[in-house]
Amino acid sequence: MKRIFIFVMMLAAFSASAQQRNNVVPSFAGAVEDFKPNVTNQRGHQYPMVNSQGAVRAQLRAPQANSVQLDIGGVRYEMVKDENGVWTGTSNPQDVGFHYYQLNVDGASVPDPGTVYFFGAGRWGSGIEIPSADMDIWQVKNVPQGVLEERYYWSKATESMRHCFVYLPAEYQKNKKKKYPVLYLQHGNAEDENGWGSQGHTAQILDNLIAAGKAVPFIVVIDYGQSQNIHLVGQYAPAQPAQPQQPQPGQPGMRQAGPDAFQTVLITDIIPMVEKEYRVIADAKHRAMAGLSMGGMQTRRITVANPTTFAYVGLFSGGVISVEDVQGAEGYQKTNKLVFMSSGSKENPRVMEAAENLRAIGMNAVGYISEGTAHEWHTWRRSLYEFAQLLFK
Repeated sequence: MKRIFIFVMMLAAFSASAQQRNNVVPSFAGAVEDFKPNVTNQRGHQYPMVNSQGAVRAQLRAPQANSVQLDIGGVRYEMVKDENGVWTGTSNPQDVGFHYYQLNVDGASVPDPGTVYFFGAGRWGSGIEIPSADMDIWQVKNVPQGVLEERYYWSKATESMRHCFVYLPAEYQKNKKKKYPVLYLQHGNAEDENGWGSQGHTAQILDNLIAAGKAVPFIVVIDYGQSQNIHLVGQYAPAQPAQPQQPQPGQPGMRQAGPDAFQTVLITDIIPMVEKEYRVIADAKHRAMAGLSMGGMQTRRITVANPTTFAYVGLFSGGVISVEDVQGAEGYQKTNKLVFMSSGSKENPRVMEAAENLRAIGMNAVGYISEGTAHEWHTWRRSLYEFAQLLFK
């Protein structure tokens, strides 16, 4: 009997160890029962829910399933089935802001049917918003509303139709003679041009800032920048393939094929299309580029490679602009009016030091830390909110 008991205990220990290796844990047992439906839910759906601690509770009706897990933040939480075949599970508290997640049903990862879908992590899937004290910056308010319009255009560099979004401030259609500055705003790795409008709430942030007189009206262009999937043709193809860029501080494991292909599309196709089709001021003083994560890395390399094209530069969790970058790019310092670098406080940021170094050589450089956030969308919303107030002034 003693041997059987020891064997059972060893088996239990092995099972627990295996679960830990696979990041599978029981549902959070200490949840405060004040859960409310989330803002990302489809209309009429009560689940998923979030409580005051930031814990996420998901529910799925799957009577025939043998196992269902809530997969969020790199951890899978076991869900429990009731007598009606409804599975319920609760995560540990999450950081404030937007998080991608999914459900795992008998080994298959699927979106939660209770939410609207977002493109991230290389797929369309579920997302959830953990409330923060400053959600007000991206809420839809009773202010003049700009337009986030879809645009298809022909790319000479890729010999294909491409797709982007263009934000036009509310006054754009009312004042037919006025021309506007432009911000070219890029997404991160495994995301696409949908992100800044959907997860990032770009239009709402800018509508609110402009209405409050905190930002000047400007146009925003959001295009697809996954350069490894852009195939250049003919005279636009680089003679040598781009070399992978090494991971930046705060970007563990992230690799990039290089922005060279997207740089060609941006300079050859996107900027000329925008300056032809929209009322914009077509000079460097009224042109900005910014991006998050991979898009920030692209912004750094593109603006350094084209030092007299953009006067305003923003890197959101995307590394830093160094003194060596500036001094090695003829005309950069003379053209540039602002270098803005930001990071979440949980990302091991170097942006404050980098900004101080640039200021020491006479640059207008700003470092910003988003307190309490990591490498995720609320860091980048806050970054856009701060950056936009400094542009074109």
